[in-house]
Amino acid sequence: MDIESIKQNYSRMNDMQQQAVFCTEGPLLILAGAGSGKTTVLVNRIAYILQCGLCKPWQILAITFTNKAARELKDRICLNVPDGGQDIWAATFHSVCSRILRRFGDRIGYDSHFTIYDTDDQRKVMKDILKSMNVDEKILAHRQVLSAISRAKDEMKTPEDLEQEANAAFDSRKITIAHAYRRYQDQLRSSNAMDFDDMLLNTVRLFESCPDVLEMYQNQFRHIMVDEYQDTNKVQYRFVSMLAAKSRNLCVVGDDDQSIYRFRGATIENILSFESIFTGARVIRLEQNYRSTKTILAAANDVIVNNKQRKGNTLWTRNEDGDKITLHTASDERDEGMYIAKTIVEYVAGGGAFADVAVLYRMNAQSNAIEYALTRSGIPHRIIGGHRFLDREEVKDMLAYLQLISNPRDDVRLSRIINKPRRAIGDTTVQKIASIASALGESMFDVIKRAQDYPDLSRAASKLTAFAQMIDGFIEASLSGDYTLAELYELVLDHTDYKAYLKAEKENGDERIENVDELMSNIVNFQEDYAEEATLSAFLEEIALQTDLDNMESGADCVTMMTLHSSKGLEFPLVFIAGMEEGMFPSNQAIYDMDELNEEHRLAYVGITRAKKKLYLVHAQSRMLFGSTQHNNLSRFCEEISDEHLKRTGNKKPQAATPVGGSSASAKRFDPFALNRSKSVPASGGAAGASFSVGDRVMHKVFGVGMIIKAERMGNDTMLEVTFDKVGTKTLMANFCKMEKI
Repeated sequence: MDIESIKQNYSRMNDMQQQAVFCTEGPLLILAGAGSGKTTVLVNRIAYILQCGLCKPWQILAITFTNKAARELKDRICLNVPDGGQDIWAATFHSVCSRILRRFGDRIGYDSHFTIYDTDDQRKVMKDILKSMNVDEKILAHRQVLSAISRAKDEMKTPEDLEQEANAAFDSRKITIAHAYRRYQDQLRSSNAMDFDDMLLNTVRLFESCPDVLEMYQNQFRHIMVDEYQDTNKVQYRFVSMLAAKSRNLCVVGDDDQSIYRFRGATIENILSFESIFTGARVIRLEQNYRSTKTILAAANDVIVNNKQRKGNTLWTRNEDGDKITLHTASDERDEGMYIAKTIVEYVAGGGAFADVAVLYRMNAQSNAIEYALTRSGIPHRIIGGHRFLDREEVKDMLAYLQLISNPRDDVRLSRIINKPRRAIGDTTVQKIASIASALGESMFDVIKRAQDYPDLSRAASKLTAFAQMIDGFIEASLSGDYTLAELYELVLDHTDYKAYLKAEKENGDERIENVDELMSNIVNFQEDYAEEATLSAFLEEIALQTDLDNMESGADCVTMMTLHSSKGLEFPLVFIAGMEEGMFPSNQAIYDMDELNEEHRLAYVGITRAKKKLYLVHAQSRMLFGSTQHNNLSRFCEEISDEHLKRTGNKKPQAATPVGGSSASAKRFDPFALNRSKSVPASGGAAGASFSVGDRVMHKVFGVGMIIKAERMGNDTMLEVTFDKVGTKTLMANFCKMEKI
């Protein structure tokens, strides 16, 4: 079949989509707006490349950001390309890097059974390191150190790089972090383990130190496609650019208006500067939206135009106008939750499904009042980002056994289960084992197998030897080929007597046993999906790379609750965005930082464009959060939306905030001078017994300059409402507010 005949197969696509499919040579940037059919374009572009005979299926690499997206892409490719579709590399960055490192990791000092450490594992390692360094957790928390290390890895900085920077700046805190970074990496390497950042960084270092390996993959991957390119960081950019350097057939798909992961290290410059980095690059814009109504898209465009850092896509649609966006003002967070619950009940009573609904919020803490309201109303719901099945103690214990069988050098997992169930091997003994192993440069398991050789371990030698023999037996069974993965798991359960331990020693023992059995279901399903490729290491890798979104059950009829950050890539007929207030969304930290404020605009754009048919923006006049009552102004994002697209409901129209770093024709600052001063109640308190009245300008040690807008007697004290220039309105008690008039 000739090329023109093949192109006729794609006539159902719009003009810009067809251009993106047919552009197969050289660097290409597809700016794909929300709901513009980017996955359809990727799938059809791959099908077109194969139908034209431009390469073989295994010569195509398609990178996504979640396993769920990778599976969807692979499934759709196989429907379009039944012959050979399974051979395409469609996976996440981490999965691709893991596959490469499993094969060539020995070239940089790792064997093929390396362990992937999750967040809990990292924290345990870092806590132990800081303790050994005599660093007080209250002065320098392990989470802060791990965050700094992650940022360093995103920027491809070694412990030596960080140490040089710290010494040059005479920064003792940074010097401590650099030393902890060095010890952390030494610990991971000795345990044959990597964290998620290492998987990317080590692959790049493998390519840099082994040009033959890089050349092999450059020759293999004739066409490379990267989804969600706006979310890539420096090391991901380096990985992709190295692979594509030879063929130059790099296609990246993204939307700079949906770049919302700066806090994770994402570099929006990767997409903004694509044309200047990859010479001769072509740019194709996908602006036709197939998801949302005209009204919802108009609101999204109203908000995102206030972002000062963008290429400038403007979404449009042939869909219907749809309902106006409801802007509802609740009295407080409880009223907000009950309004959301009531509206959902009415929607379902009218024929809708709970699964149609998503409730989005800026921070996880907001979910509390909303979840309470949904529960009271009998509304089934799930929280994405809550306590995952794989994070439960008993599940992590059983996975630790399997991980130790796969990688006996994994000291973290060994320490977790050496005394689970109880074997009279105490923490002191475990610390002695760790000290001996560190001194000898060996793994803890190696030391345990020779426990009788070390005087410090003599009292526990028999127990340690018995434990080592049990683990060696599991390893032998795993390597023998006589046991399926499910049978190996059953063997571990039987010989450890773990279920009896749960029954005897843990609260909710029966429920925990059900979770242990449910893990067996995961293993059986994995075996069915992967057949002869269902190895222990493959199962552990899939488990390690899973996220909350990967585990969403599409068939469950329940409301989905999640943060705005978690919602990207999803869509729902009906969406609520709660907490539309200054200081909440945008956050306090973002209001006075232009880069952060731009990102908050992008986050609002993402939230709005999740909605297909109906969107509710909900605002509370007062909000109890973290034990403190706040009175925040209406979010600027609501005021940026043209009034013709809004239907206001609830309490009286909330006061508006004035955007920082920009203006909006509809935005007005709250005017405290409009208050009725005759209702002023003088109040004593604050600094040096100062007397306060409505209209007074004041200075607070934490909140800065503000004005008193309300004063109400409460016993021997007075409750003041003060609108502060920087942080909005706060409720304070006069006798304790540490505030003075100015």
